[in-house]
Order: sequence, then structure tokens, then C-alpha cells
Amino acid sequence: MTNPFEGRQGTVVPGFVDLQVNGGFGHDFTSKPATIWDVGAILPRYGVTGFLPTVISAPVESALAALAVLAGGPPSGWTGALPLGLHVEGPMISPQRIGTHPADALVEPSLELVDCLVAAGPPKMVTLAPELPGAEEVVRRLCAAGVVVAMGHTDATAAQAESSFGWGISHATHLFNAMSGLDHRAPGAPAAVLGHNVLTSGLIADGLHVAPAMLRVAHRALGPERIALVTDAMAATGLGEGQYVIGSVPVTVSGVEARNGGGRLAGSTATMDQVVRTMIEATGCSLEEAVTMASSTPAAVIGHEPHLGDLVLLDNDLAVAATAIGGTIAYRRAQT
Repeated sequence: MTNPFEGRQGTVVPGFVDLQVNGGFGHDFTSKPATIWDVGAILPRYGVTGFLPTVISAPVESALAALAVLAGGPPSGWTGALPLGLHVEGPMISPQRIGTHPADALVEPSLELVDCLVAAGPPKMVTLAPELPGAEEVVRRLCAAGVVVAMGHTDATAAQAESSFGWGISHATHLFNAMSGLDHRAPGAPAAVLGHNVLTSGLIADGLHVAPAMLRVAHRALGPERIALVTDAMAATGLGEGQYVIGSVPVTVSGVEARNGGGRLAGSTATMDQVVRTMIEATGCSLEEAVTMASSTPAAVIGHEPHLGDLVLLDNDLAVAATAIGGTIAYRRAQT
């Protein structure tokens, strides 16, 4: 394969894969799933070559509409980061750990809901709380359909979480966030993740969601082969301060913080290249390790085989200078 970045200076790394993108650039996937292609067209400027568009807790019709958008394929002439499937985050999550999900949208684990999703898709990933009644049957049904089942927005004890791994849960959504705590006598879900030998986990390394000390804990306990860096990007990503939504929830962005009316963090405005830089700064990990967490590990979580031509050119400041998808330039920063 010829070098798509020939003549430009920098470090070439594999394309980034983001498993949790709620929207961006003024678009929200839960309320307007057709905008998946609009966001995907912009993501290469941040090094993303593949992503999971994510819908949060809402009536099942929202997820079905997003699955239909993906099944319909991109508009004619479209280029961008490839949607690799749908991530359905909720509504089968804990009322005690809802984060910014709308409380009135939550439901208990339901085989009827799962069968509806599987028949229409299936989605690539589903995040749920394993301590809820009926969760075991739902997890097993999803796994049988080839869905990656993740534990998240959960108040599970460590013991409850560990039991759910035996049902087929193989991933944790945004470790530490919207989870039971890490108490030394009452270890919650994060302890089960950190103590496991195989389980992978998403991690929002945006400098806000997880303190640097806990990023270091995760890095040392799990290593780069088990951490999938995610942005948890929402509609304000790539824009400025103002009023936005995530699903049906109003969000105010001030500085780089996105918060709902109750003051809780409501997704992130970070981009994947920023997350990579933050992880390096917080943990002292190498660029190679950080890129692994942003590329090959998340790809492996969902069984995706990236194209050899999915590449990113980073400059000396680790900012994205160019991105190639399938060997073709999808983004090139203007040279000064």
C-alpha cells in the first residue's frame, strides 16, 4: 500500500475507534438518528476512523430508528468515519445511577425489548445494569445474538458484577462513572472490573469524568489491552458554550463542561485526539500505549478488523494533521 501521507512530516498511527459517541457538532443521535452520517463525516479531523453511534435511555423507537439509519447506509458520495454498529446505552439501567439519562425512560430488563432490538439489528453493544431483576436472561439472549453486553449505569456490588460476567457480560461502560463505589469494605462494580483477568472497559479520559489518580489506577490494573478510551461525545463537541440536549435532557455547556439541570456531567465535549493526549499526560503512558487504547483495543472489543489503510498522522504536539480511511485521505489539515 502506498503511503497516503507522503510528503508530510509526523507520526503515523492506526485510526482511532470510539465506542461511545452520543452525537457532536450540534447533532444528537437519540433525538435525531439521521445525523449519524453528518457526525461521521466530521470525525476524521480528530483521528476517528470508526465509531459506535450511541443512543441513551429512550423509548425503543429511538434505537430502532438509529438501527434503520445504519441499515440504510450512507448518503451518496458520503465519506467519513465508519459507523460500526449501534451502542444502545440503557434504558435497562439502575435508577440509582442514571447519570444524565431521563428517569422516566428507564425500564427493567425485558426479553420483549431485546427481541425487538435483535430483530431490527441487532445492535453492536448494549449497556445495562446486571443487578436488575431479569438481567441474566436478557444478557444471555443478547450474547446469543452476537451483541457485546456491557455493564454500566449500575449500582451492583462487586459480587453481583462478578456473577454477571459468567452470563456473558464482557465489557464495562465508562469505568467509575455512574457506577457503585470503590469502597474498601463494600467494593462495587469497579472493583470487579479492576480485579478481573479479561474484562475490558471504556474510560472517559477527558480530564473531567475521571481524576488523574484514577486514570493511573485503571492503567496499571488493566493495561492498554483492556482499556478502550472513549469520548462520550455529545452534541456540543466541536462547538462552544451554550444550550444543547442529550436525548431528551437539556444540557448547559460552560467552558468544557457539559452538565444537566441537576449539575451532573452530561456526556463530554472532548474529541478522541484530546483524550489520547490527556491519558498520556495523566498516566505517563507511552504514545504507543495510548494509541492502543484508542484503536486496536476498542476494535477488538467489538470484533472489528480495521482496514490497513485506516491511519492517522499526528504532528509533534500529537494533534491530528491528516486521517486516511481505507487508504484514502478523509481529512487533511491545511499546511501553514
